[in-house]
Amino acid sequence: NTRHGDGRLSTEPPGEEPPDAFRYDPMDPVPTQGGPLCCVAPALAAGQFDHSAKEERRDVLIYSTPPLEHDLEVTGPVTVTLWAASSAPDTDFTAMLLDVGPCGCARNLADGIVRARYRNSLERAEPITAGAVEKYEIDLVATSNVFKKGHSIRVEMSSSNFPRFDRNLNTGKSFDDAEVRVATNTVFHDAAHPTHITLDVVPA
Repeated sequence: NTRHGDGRLSTEPPGEEPPDAFRYDPMDPVPTQGGPLCCVAPALAAGQFDHSAKEERRDVLIYSTPPLEHDLEVTGPVTVTLWAASSAPDTDFTAMLLDVGPCGCARNLADGIVRARYRNSLERAEPITAGAVEKYEIDLVATSNVFKKGHSIRVEMSSSNFPRFDRNLNTGKSFDDAEVRVATNTVFHDAAHPTHITLDVVPA
C-alpha cells in the first residue's frame, strides 16, 4: 500500500481483509521530514512538509479517506491502535497523520512511535514472538487542524523515522549492540484485528 495502492480509511468496521506487509531494513530507514523536532541535526527543519515523495517507498504503508464532502475540524489527542506482527524479536512501529490536498501533497500533522518490546510498559522489556499478532497503542500526541472540503485524511504506517527517533536494529539486544537484522513487519486490519486511528472531531 504505497501512495498508489488501495489502502483506505473508513468509519465502517473492517471485514475479512488481507494484512499488509513491508520489509524494514535499519540500514535504509525512513528519513525524518519535519514534525516537532528538537535536539537533532541542525540540517533538519521542524514543521510541515509535503511527504508525497517519501510515500513512494515500499516500507511506508498508506491509508486514506476519499476526498471529504465538507470541512472537518479535528482538535485533541490522536491515537493509533495497531494490530501487527514481526519476523524479528523486536522492532518499531511508526504512525503519522497527514492532510492530503487536491494537488496530492500530503502534509504532516502529528506522529508517534512505539518500540515493540516496550508495548506494555516503558519500565519492563517484553520480547515479541516472531509472527505473533500483538496490539500496540501509538500516541501521536495532539493536533488541531481543519481538513478542508476536497482534502483527504491520511495515515502513514512504517517502522522508522530517523534521525528523530533512534533506529531499531530488530534484534532486541542492548542499544550499543552493532548487530542488524532486517524484519518483515505486517499490519492487520480485519474484524478480529481492527487497526484504527482515534480522532476528536469538533461538531460543525
